[in-house]
Amino acid sequence: MALFAVLIYASDSAHEPGESAETSEDIATCDAHAEEMSSSAAMTAAWAFTPRSMARSVRESGVTEGPFIDGADVVAGVYLLEAPDLESAIASAASNPVVHQGGGVEIRPVHSGGLVASDQG
Repeated sequence: MALFAVLIYASDSAHEPGESAETSEDIATCDAHAEEMSSSAAMTAAWAFTPRSMARSVRESGVTEGPFIDGADVVAGVYLLEAPDLESAIASAASNPVVHQGGGVEIRPVHSGGLVASDQG
């Protein structure tokens, strides 16, 4: 199986610190989708980002508030998806609720990498 990164684009993230599925319909919808994807063993990891107001960008000129590229949509989260090929990954990623809420997803094959544990001891 190949590994694909799915970047979730939306006008902003619904994952405000302290917000939970019990208080946000958008989060509940996303959580239900994540549960469905992970129970099928297709989604191997996922991260929801906080709203764009919490982002900081670092450039040679210094640190600024906000996302690196401040457009109409920002990356609201990312997950890793195992699929046999790009077409299958696209079909799976197209079921993301954000696609029907005015946002979209970007699917990119993962070339290399993974978690690297640092020796703290």
